[in-house]
Amino acid sequence: MKKKSLNVKKKVHKKLLLHLKNKRIKNNYIKFLKNINSVSNNSKFAAAVSGGPDSLALAFFLKCYSLETNKSCFFFMVNHNLRKGSNNEAIKVQKKLKNYDINLKIINWVGKKPKSNIQAVARKYRYRLIRNQLEKNKIKVAMFGHTNEDIIENFIIRLTRGSSIDGLVSFNNTVLNTNEFFKISRPLINLNKKDLIYISKKVFNFYIDDPSNLNINFKRVRIRKIIKDLITEGLDLSKINLLIKNLTTSNNALTYYSNQTISNFCHFKNNNKLAIVNLSILHEPKEILFRFLSKILKIVSGNYYPSRGKKIMHLIKLLEDPKFKKTTLSGCILEKESNTLLIKEEKSKI
Repeated sequence: MKKKSLNVKKKVHKKLLLHLKNKRIKNNYIKFLKNINSVSNNSKFAAAVSGGPDSLALAFFLKCYSLETNKSCFFFMVNHNLRKGSNNEAIKVQKKLKNYDINLKIINWVGKKPKSNIQAVARKYRYRLIRNQLEKNKIKVAMFGHTNEDIIENFIIRLTRGSSIDGLVSFNNTVLNTNEFFKISRPLINLNKKDLIYISKKVFNFYIDDPSNLNINFKRVRIRKIIKDLITEGLDLSKINLLIKNLTTSNNALTYYSNQTISNFCHFKNNNKLAIVNLSILHEPKEILFRFLSKILKIVSGNYYPSRGKKIMHLIKLLEDPKFKKTTLSGCILEKESNTLLIKEEKSKI
């Protein structure tokens, strides 16, 4: 690198780090550092950037962290191409971050787009496309800009669906093990959205307002409005957070025992693309069996989201039937051989 370019880059880095002297920004950065403590021994990190204030604040924090620790950081943005102007927005975000020596890679989602359940399908492909980049670059930790508001929204949405305890608290984890290859980190999970908006404006003087966040055709947008209305009527969000915290404690105990069953009843081969399950697992309590199968399917398929609860319960009924031989679920093929269940990955669709 030429000396002039190097000097310019040093000035940009110095300007970025100077923002940490701001008390409000510094306090949030300290929370960020505490939240990544369990994954800080990794040498590579990635951030999923959308252009919104949450993800831009995350990009800023991760860039500062990389400058302070000399660790490698990657920044990815998935352009779903679901609405007019999304490509221009992605390029705009890319150019803006480039001014701060944050090199953003845009990943375009090509192919047929969904006509229903759009947001859920888009999230699924977003994680899958980012996962491909993680594997390509041998990155072990991917960071997403989920906040406390996302936890509460997700809790209410899952409540309306009658989700299990695992589903209700699924967002309330700072670090989530998706499979044996990488982890999802949510270092902004206990940060306030107002602070993140402040940080994005202060550092970048910029963020994207996604018009879909105002589209009441999407359930998440309607739930967000309901929460605001309930707050106006006196809803105390701290009580919701306390409830989620208590449920999380109970869920952690169940998770611990379900993980024990994986050690006792299953072993993996072919880089976790094949699971060999002892069907004696069927004698375990239903909740433990449910979690066992859900996690095995996630590990083998590499999916970010687990299978729907109804599908897992249907699978359990199939496995309990002596006539069961073979089925597919969650991108996996499940085949019975004597008292053994073989679970292997179907061919990737991407």
